[in-house]
Amino acid sequence: MPKVGLYNINGEQVGDLELSENVFGIEVNKEAMHQVVKMQLANKRQGTQSALTRGEVSGGGIKPWRQKGTGRARQGSIRAPQWIHGGVVFAPKPRDYSYTLPKKIKRLAMKSALSSKVAENELIVLDSLKIEEPKTKVIANMLKSFGAKKALIVVLEKDEPVYRSARNIEGAAVLPVNNLNVYDILKYEKFIITRDAVSKVEEVLA
Repeated sequence: MPKVGLYNINGEQVGDLELSENVFGIEVNKEAMHQVVKMQLANKRQGTQSALTRGEVSGGGIKPWRQKGTGRARQGSIRAPQWIHGGVVFAPKPRDYSYTLPKKIKRLAMKSALSSKVAENELIVLDSLKIEEPKTKVIANMLKSFGAKKALIVVLEKDEPVYRSARNIEGAAVLPVNNLNVYDILKYEKFIITRDAVSKVEEVLA
């Protein structure tokens, strides 16, 4: 069963915490993580790119010159793709890039991402993260104490003071545990999570 240190907001270790073997100690499946990250990025695509084909641009209704006898190449329309202001060949059109994967693969990828953070000593568990009013300095000092230049901070539920304290820090992001995803786990160097959020993750994924 994996065991990690339990820290306070000042970066001091206050104890140890045993993590669930089924969630934080599985064999990392890189293929599953790759598939889920690829899906997440595809689902973020707007798919609004659009261009006009030769049938949609204006003009070009008449043949510019007769077929034979001019010495020039034959042309049927001045809006063919080889002409300036002509249509685009195989023009991109708005489309939906999103797709889904089986729940088992998404679940395996999430466990693999969490386990990889434990294996690489990039997971930091906080006993609590309570901030009365937004103060960037509090989060900045916490990240500095952990040597985290790029960190994802995961809390149990949406916490406005914590979010507002971290939003101006480059390389830092705050997520409620319900919005946790594979892409964000892997994107950030350090994975900082509260003990309450760990319990919620284990409850859902175990």
